[in-house]
Amino acid sequence: MDRSGISPPSVIHEYHTQGSVSSSGARSMDVIVYLINDSAVPLTVDGLSSTTAQELHRKVIEVLHLPDIAQEVFALWLISPFLEVQLKPKHHPYKVCRQWHDLLARFTNCTLEDIHLDEPSLQLRRNIYFPKSRELQITDGGILRLLYEEAKYNVLEGRYPCDIEDCEVLGGLSCCLELGPYRQETHTPSTLRPQLNSFLPPYLCKKKMGILTAFRNRGNRQACFEETLVNTYKAATENVSSEDGDVVNCREYLKKCHELPYYGCAFFQGEVDKPSQGFLNRNGRKNVSVAINMEGVSVIDRKEKHVLLSLKFFELSWDHTYPDEEEHILWLEFDGDNEGTPVNKLLKIYSKQAELMSGLIEYCIELSQGNDLPSPETIPGISQDSEKRTKLRRQESVVCNRIKNLTTIDYVDDGTEIKRVKPKRAASFFNRQSTHSYASVQPSETHGQS
Repeated sequence: MDRSGISPPSVIHEYHTQGSVSSSGARSMDVIVYLINDSAVPLTVDGLSSTTAQELHRKVIEVLHLPDIAQEVFALWLISPFLEVQLKPKHHPYKVCRQWHDLLARFTNCTLEDIHLDEPSLQLRRNIYFPKSRELQITDGGILRLLYEEAKYNVLEGRYPCDIEDCEVLGGLSCCLELGPYRQETHTPSTLRPQLNSFLPPYLCKKKMGILTAFRNRGNRQACFEETLVNTYKAATENVSSEDGDVVNCREYLKKCHELPYYGCAFFQGEVDKPSQGFLNRNGRKNVSVAINMEGVSVIDRKEKHVLLSLKFFELSWDHTYPDEEEHILWLEFDGDNEGTPVNKLLKIYSKQAELMSGLIEYCIELSQGNDLPSPETIPGISQDSEKRTKLRRQESVVCNRIKNLTTIDYVDDGTEIKRVKPKRAASFFNRQSTHSYASVQPSETHGQS
């Protein structure tokens, strides 16, 4: 899925030296299941080749002494720098590992050397099908801690792009969870300086420094981050009065992450066309991460760490194509406008993982139709007025759509050309729509609003 989500170097090294699966006899085999915090759960399993992911998952939960609900919250994943796959309960991890090189050849652009050398590690991660609404009902500290550590990892690695204001709040909560309650004599800017990258995304700190601060000394550049972290650390400590502070802080961290449209997503690699630039109208492609969860699809600029497009399922239609002698393409269709004229927009996402993305979108829609997912109007604490204030205050928020940074094909339902369209289509490109809420733009609508 997303190469930015590779296991930490220490985990990768340990995996290559020990192996996720190693033989220990004719009837039993040693298995290592990694957690997101770099720790490992060693298991000895009889008949591993016929052991399902569900059976292995249950063993891990038992070793970690987690309640039964953890079976629903988490899932087993096979992870490598090139591909991430959540295993279904009926999958046999050993057999999937044996087929790993075939999966890389089918779903990635790896070289033959990369395919030959790559080996996956078995990890326990959040189940992408577990609803966020149920997550905050969990009271077990062990489960919440694992969920927090995975969310924190994704924030620090840039898989969950956040505005600096939100990162500062999350950093303060992390300080409480990692260092204990704030103490003025111990937790000062100077003592937090060596650990700054453990609480705030390193890429964000560098970006905020900018070119204009390059002439200042390093101490001055870092000071603002350290002082802000101390302030949010202190505030997070003061907001927790109960003895069970870790549970409260984990839940607060997760609640903040739930505001991100890509929380709990599976990540895929892809490319999109850049808009034409310069005198020669040069274009090209930019690398993106495509994040898919139970609510929708987000396209994230992997270099700039911000959203290019984020849509709920009821706002889009989709398809996957693989024409002869062309690349795999995931098509996203959504409403937009072209110089004030309502149009349908088509975004092409080039990826050998388009087939996986299309299948996951379809499955998530099927699951969500059986669950009553809350709309923004029904979520406690979120009103239309507060949503408007947020947009006004953060017009450059990393979670805002950046349609102008994308190259799309614009058209109306009868094929009327707003700009040259290739291929020209006389009707909606898709035969699959997520819900009845989405409707293609009709010619009469266009004339009535022009």
